[in-house]
Amino acid sequence: MQGLLTLSTLAVGLLSGSVAAQCARETLVAATNKLLEAQTAGTPDALGALSDVNYLEQFKAADATKGILTTPLKLDFNRSLHDTVQCATYTEMVAASGSHPYVVGTQMHFTTDGKLVNMSSLVTDQGDWLFNATGTLYWASREKWDVIPEDQRDSRAVIQAAADAYADIFNDKSVTVPWGSPCARLEGGAYTGNGGANDRCDVGIPNGVKLVNRRYVIDETIGAVDVFIDFATVPDSHEFRIEKGKIRFVHTITVMGG
Repeated sequence: MQGLLTLSTLAVGLLSGSVAAQCARETLVAATNKLLEAQTAGTPDALGALSDVNYLEQFKAADATKGILTTPLKLDFNRSLHDTVQCATYTEMVAASGSHPYVVGTQMHFTTDGKLVNMSSLVTDQGDWLFNATGTLYWASREKWDVIPEDQRDSRAVIQAAADAYADIFNDKSVTVPWGSPCARLEGGAYTGNGGANDRCDVGIPNGVKLVNRRYVIDETIGAVDVFIDFATVPDSHEFRIEKGKIRFVHTITVMGG
């Protein structure tokens, strides 16, 4: 009965747009700090024991002790989303100045008491879609993803709906997308604007492409959501900044090498 009541409470919260936190933000921030430490040093065990963690790279089962975490990276840029409702995080990491540039996006999922249970990383480098870590660093570091005052924040439902509308339009051009003005898309290392007032995101969008199997990490404090997606047949991440219900920024990471 208690489980049913918990699910009922969650359902009511989702419908109302306000859902109680299941995890402490401080716990999630500590976890993303450990991830950055592990990736910088190339030491997976900085995250703790990973033997019981469901670990994926490029959406395929992998061994964390043999993956990207074992490669020390000088991180020139990073940003993390902390989802206290789903006990989840997303971290974007850009290593542009080393001998082998990378852009990595990692989602982590935890139990309510902070135990890491699922970890999935998209690792891109030369040969992946529009890869250019220098370009990613240049544009990402110039954008403003500041904390939004609490009384001006969009609800989780509004943030997710904006991301879903964007994803849906790739297969259905009748969908209304809440484009912001300006709006800029960082696709790999390529930018759809120049940082100006006339930047647009509604350019270069194909048709007939299904974006499915969506996994969300939402952080209302910065109006952001990351979505891990099967982009047709390839692993993909789309990260959004939403301001007053409108899409302001989009970052994509798309793996082409399988």
